[in-house]
Amino acid sequence: MSTSQKNTSQPKPAPGIVWFEIPAEDISRAQKFYSTLFGWKIAPFPGMTGPEAQEYLHVDTGGDDASPDGGVMKRMYPEQPITQYIGVPSVAEFAARVEKLGGTICKPKTAVPGMGFFAICKDTENNPFGLWERNDQAK
Repeated sequence: MSTSQKNTSQPKPAPGIVWFEIPAEDISRAQKFYSTLFGWKIAPFPGMTGPEAQEYLHVDTGGDDASPDGGVMKRMYPEQPITQYIGVPSVAEFAARVEKLGGTICKPKTAVPGMGFFAICKDTENNPFGLWERNDQAK
């Protein structure tokens, strides 16, 4: 194969962690802990108002753009672990793969309006994780 015939397309990057959620009994206590420990900036999402603005806070880890940010949220059930979200091109496609490989879907594909879609899954070892598909048209 000559140099001009070589395939110059780059391989697609593997899905990686794009977001995390830290559940907390006391959100302000968790906010103080993580901001003091790591220097993270933790505050309500811009434009979010009302009581929900204090129930889900944005975590800016301060890393470069490739470094995932996350949220601190009110714990939804006892022993709820930190959930990491993996960026994928299609939540529907990867949710089907989860089930085919023996995992389970805990929360099916759900829209975050204007941002994208997510699903919450468990792997074969009962570990929760999220799938995230960026899509500005999500409704």
